[in-house]
Amino acid sequence: MSSRPSALAFSRLLIIHIVVPLLALARASVPLVLVPETLVGLPGFDDGISLLGDAALVAGGGGGGGGGGSHVRVTRPSASSSGFLQWPKPFRFADPRSAAPTSFSSEFAFSISPGNADGLALVLFPRDFRVGAEAFGLSGDRRFVGVEYDAWMNEEVGDVNANHVGVDLGNFRSVSVCNASSVGLALSSGEKLKSWVDYDGSSKRLEVRLSKFRDPRPYDPIIAYSIDLLRMWKGEDVYVGISSANGNSSQTISVYSWRFKPRKIPMSMHSLPARPHGYSSEHGKLRKRGNCPLAILGRVIFATGCGALLAFLGLFLWAIVANRHTVFPAECPVRPADFKYEKINVVAGKDVEGGKH
Repeated sequence: MSSRPSALAFSRLLIIHIVVPLLALARASVPLVLVPETLVGLPGFDDGISLLGDAALVAGGGGGGGGGGSHVRVTRPSASSSGFLQWPKPFRFADPRSAAPTSFSSEFAFSISPGNADGLALVLFPRDFRVGAEAFGLSGDRRFVGVEYDAWMNEEVGDVNANHVGVDLGNFRSVSVCNASSVGLALSSGEKLKSWVDYDGSSKRLEVRLSKFRDPRPYDPIIAYSIDLLRMWKGEDVYVGISSANGNSSQTISVYSWRFKPRKIPMSMHSLPARPHGYSSEHGKLRKRGNCPLAILGRVIFATGCGALLAFLGLFLWAIVANRHTVFPAECPVRPADFKYEKINVVAGKDVEGGKH
């Protein structure tokens, strides 16, 4: 009977002093890349993006910019699924160290499978924001700015159709809407699409662009909305995320890439929003973004006009120089001349036969 307590005490000491420290050491040595809720080193995504709810990393399927890598499945193919991708760090539209307001640029690729559900939304929200089970997987919080890619027509919030992009301020009744069909796109076709969302703090202008995955960035935005986010958020921390919920359908949402970049532009360098990366890396090479066709046409017209002006000046100068060195023949004066006429008498002789003259 006395040997059993001693064995039990020895086992406890073994667990406390040996097994527990080894487990703690093992957990401390696991790199962050193996944590499934955080993205690190995934092509096409910023490091540190957190996956919440049903959002999960899926191997294969053309992620990482379409090269056959992994991607994020935001919702499962089952009803009442919702997921959320959160960018790792907050930012502020007002920085006490700088007088320039903060701007941002974001681009992401996604697909929405057929189904009767909302789609997804890019959301800016405060620290106390809650992810809920309402539209796009958001809560009833009234302090958010969202760009929705809506594949379901909800008449209660005034949706124009089941294929539109809109800007939401604190609720799901969009303040600015664009019919995606007007640019030849269907949100819930399962096709990969790409969107650019840019905000310029100097002009207080929010722009949204949308195209097929392989197409270049469009020159004209489908939505351009004036809003002062500095006045709305002031010096408060602002977070960014991509949210989705499929309601009672089995619609699946997938995100294949997402990059977000806050930036500061001095007031004297006001310009329209730009891409998150002026140069992008592809297969180890730097690829500069393409020129706008209108800009190329403008350069051609300008060069043609300059050439015509130079040609005209050259001809004009040549004409002046040539006129100075031209020698014209001298004119001979015409003077009257006197002529003298003399009368000449001519005597014709006639031979007379017989010696007579």
